[in-house]
Amino acid sequence: MRTLLLAAAAILIAGLAQAQSFTYTTIDNPADPTFNQLLGINDHGVIAGYFGSGAAGHPNQGYTIAGPYTAFRNFAEPGSVQTQATGINNAGLITGFWSNTNQGNNQDANFGLLAMPVGKTFNFLAATDPLVAGQPRIAQALGVNNNNLAVGFYLDANGNSHGYTFNSATATYQPVNVAGSQQVVAAGINDAGETCGSYVNRQGNTVGFTRNASGGVVATFHVPGTNFTQLLGINNSGIAVGWYTDAAGIAHGLYYNSTNGAWLSVNDPNGVGGTVVNGLNNQGQLVGFYTDAAGNVHGMLVTVSP
Repeated sequence: MRTLLLAAAAILIAGLAQAQSFTYTTIDNPADPTFNQLLGINDHGVIAGYFGSGAAGHPNQGYTIAGPYTAFRNFAEPGSVQTQATGINNAGLITGFWSNTNQGNNQDANFGLLAMPVGKTFNFLAATDPLVAGQPRIAQALGVNNNNLAVGFYLDANGNSHGYTFNSATATYQPVNVAGSQQVVAAGINDAGETCGSYVNRQGNTVGFTRNASGGVVATFHVPGTNFTQLLGINNSGIAVGWYTDAAGIAHGLYYNSTNGAWLSVNDPNGVGGTVVNGLNNQGQLVGFYTDAAGNVHGMLVTVSP
């Protein structure tokens, strides 16, 4: 693991009282030093992620890891060929998805799941919206709050994405829509039921959004001058994280205050090939990944300081 400190004041947008600083730590499962992504983190600092790119012969393998971040706990849907862990709540409930093949090239089906640790094993629950269609079948559960309400998306027969929430207590699904868009992904949810994600607008640009629990309010956000912004996680203070691409197509992590519109760019110093922030908790910790100069993808833990 590697830890660095980097101030982020250079891209501070008006609205933040003072600049945050970010401490970056690399966390890679030694089973695969070439490809790791950290995707969710709870308030106890337990991280959900995976290794393996998903290319043919290089399957995804989900895992969790807790501080001091030296021991990885692998998990996989029984009978699966690949599994990803995408989010985790304070009770240890994990969101993710699995596949029964490892063909790569977007040929593998994805099936959403929830997994609760029980002793040394997990209890698995399907979280695939029944409206999923098309071939291969794609549905992914991406985040979960402390009320065990999960969010995700599925693809229809035309390849359009549709966001949904999944109530694990009642095994019921509800759509997450953005008016005027046929391409919506719901990726994060906080304890108040506020969701975040992204949609494609009429101009073909990808735009981030937040939506309250009733679905009555959708606030949108994109980094000025860009045509691709995604929000992937949101905490109880309304801080959202995600990523955007610049004019050269390079990914930059995003730290966004949905209550006042202020935002910061988050870039791991070794992420010359790009940085993505995928999840956060209520304790000032973010997780994601970056691509180094050799093209390897590394898991990233970020600690936010005022």
